[in-house]
Amino acid sequence: MSKPEPPKPGLLLALIPVACLILFLFTGIFLLEASPHIPLILAAIVVAIFGLQIGKTWKELLDSIVHGISISMPAILILLAIGILIGTWVASGIVPLFIFYGLKMLSPGIFLVATCLICAVVSFATGSSWSTAGTVGVALVGIGQGLGLPLAMVAGAIVSGAYFGDKLSPLSDTTNLAPAVAGSELFDHIKHMLFTTVPSLIIALILYAFLGLKISNSASSVESVVTLSESIESLFNLSPILILAPLVVLVLIFIRIPALPALLAGGMAGAILGVLIQDITVSEMVGIMQEGYVSETGLAEVDELLSRGGLDSMMWTISLILCAMAYGGLMEGTGMLRTISETLLKLASTTGRLVATTIATCLGMNILVPDQYLSIIVPGRMYKGAFAESGLEAKNLSRCLEDAGTLTSPLIPWNTCGVAMMGLLLVNPFAYLPYAFLNLLNPVISLIFGFTDWTITRVEKEK
Repeated sequence: MSKPEPPKPGLLLALIPVACLILFLFTGIFLLEASPHIPLILAAIVVAIFGLQIGKTWKELLDSIVHGISISMPAILILLAIGILIGTWVASGIVPLFIFYGLKMLSPGIFLVATCLICAVVSFATGSSWSTAGTVGVALVGIGQGLGLPLAMVAGAIVSGAYFGDKLSPLSDTTNLAPAVAGSELFDHIKHMLFTTVPSLIIALILYAFLGLKISNSASSVESVVTLSESIESLFNLSPILILAPLVVLVLIFIRIPALPALLAGGMAGAILGVLIQDITVSEMVGIMQEGYVSETGLAEVDELLSRGGLDSMMWTISLILCAMAYGGLMEGTGMLRTISETLLKLASTTGRLVATTIATCLGMNILVPDQYLSIIVPGRMYKGAFAESGLEAKNLSRCLEDAGTLTSPLIPWNTCGVAMMGLLLVNPFAYLPYAFLNLLNPVISLIFGFTDWTITRVEKEK
């Protein structure tokens, strides 16, 4: 005889691990000033205990953990590749080259606007917010430091631009995933997103321009910028040939080579250029790929700016992803996530409420599971029938999935995207959250459109 299915957990039981997660994270991060790792592990233990109580076996719980972690493996491999790339690009002079010319070309007043636009263009061309943050984003952080700008503002502008391009690029995995789950066409989906995403970008750029006006008078002096530029110029041979490595990455991604081999190729190109142009030995370069580049100039601002990268630098980030996905896997495997989502679905009685419920579910998935792909897949499967029964075209659902699922993911410090941005930009998502204007505005505009019926398209009766 087959084993009977364990009873589905009730709503109250399903909400207890959520409350514990919030309590543990708040206590750990804000009161104890600790990392989120242990709070996530403690919350996962709570889920496992309740899972055993409702009839799950330990093997089933372990399988849920393994399944949750397996979902994040592509992201972990990309982070390892980016760690190698950052280390070789700093050591070979590629990142210093961008910083050097960026300090000469960009002023504090226009820097945030330029940063957002540069990241938007690169991310749209490559279809990858992570690759954008790990390449031009790293250089822009350095330029921002040199100009004396608050790093939280710089990181917010980078995240806004990177996720604008990622969200609208036909090369992006999430841009293809959302319509596939919802049942809409790719380019219909992209055109429909323009209604919410372009206004969000315009408002974000206005806010960055306003911030630029406020901080331009208080930014670092010209003397400190000159000192930093001269230090970089004396440390590295800033040959134009160094631009070849970034071009390798851009060309490979543009011709649809997957991100992982493209980033590894960029890292290897950086290593070769470092050996040839900066006179770094092969042994030293291998060490840099593992441990990162360490600047020892004696100038604190230069050493802090350039000491980074390597496989080891990503281990804290990867361990956080493992803890978060273990918790998310248990929530899904015990059925608690399904109980919460089914309860939310009952609230979606009008178009506005349906849009609001979808957006809230995507945000909740990013917090609880926590992975960007699952925040698109699970709500997409849940609400596809509800949108169809309401006579709404599938592109309305796919737009909501990206407005909330894609764009709120980098704002959560324990989400795979938030962890990635924190590891690449070295700024906590809670710090840059107030300045990631596009990511904050887009879900709000989507909500407004849902309740006012603006740009909401319905299936023609003939169809």
